[in-house]
Amino acid sequence: MGQWFADSMTGSMLVALPIAVLAGAISFFSPCVVPLLPGYLSYVTGLSAAELDSAKRGRMLAGTALFVAGFSAVFILTGVVFGKAGDLLIDHQTAITRVLGALTVVLGIVFLGGFGFMQRDLRVHRVPAVGIAAAPLLGVLFGFGWTPCIGPTLGTVMTLATTQGSSGRGAVLALVFSLGLGIPFIVSGLAFRRMLGAVAWVRKHQLLVIRIGGVLMIAVGLLLLTGVWDAMTADLRQWVANFGSAV
Repeated sequence: MGQWFADSMTGSMLVALPIAVLAGAISFFSPCVVPLLPGYLSYVTGLSAAELDSAKRGRMLAGTALFVAGFSAVFILTGVVFGKAGDLLIDHQTAITRVLGALTVVLGIVFLGGFGFMQRDLRVHRVPAVGIAAAPLLGVLFGFGWTPCIGPTLGTVMTLATTQGSSGRGAVLALVFSLGLGIPFIVSGLAFRRMLGAVAWVRKHQLLVIRIGGVLMIAVGLLLLTGVWDAMTADLRQWVANFGSAV
């Protein structure tokens, strides 16, 4: 048991997992998602905006959970692909980590509003019939239609998935990102009236959310680019190995 824990939870994963869940949460509270929350909930439940507040919790839970499952499947599959790519290119890991670090810095700048040509909205604007039955498909469309707000944060997580050199760990990171993004969706459906207050707060402090997300991504990129990430995770890997032996 201790050896399995040591093999699975490497030092780099211990650092990457909280970054992944935070990236997901930042994506939810970004200007591309949370201000449009009533619209998303209306689509996945088949209810009008006026009916959302009085909707039964069972319907809201089913619609939002299926929606989250849809985009989670897309992100997890992407994580598997990026993790496998890292595995195939393991012999060039150092060079690839530096390149991905530079890319992550660029993604952070994009999230902060830089590089205007990369700010195009890639969402799918034509959606199928609304309702719970269509919720998973809407989630898939949401997953493929990465907007300028979700793309950079997801790109950062995929960068970390590649550095893991494992399709399994890539899938885990993508799952954790999906939970960070998806759980607020589900909570919003179950407590719509209260969530409206959070929506109003985020709209008022959008610049703060953007700055936190952008700075986080740039920081991760610089750690990868300078090699500090490798040194830091090597120390953690040793600690995890020692802990696993003790267990």
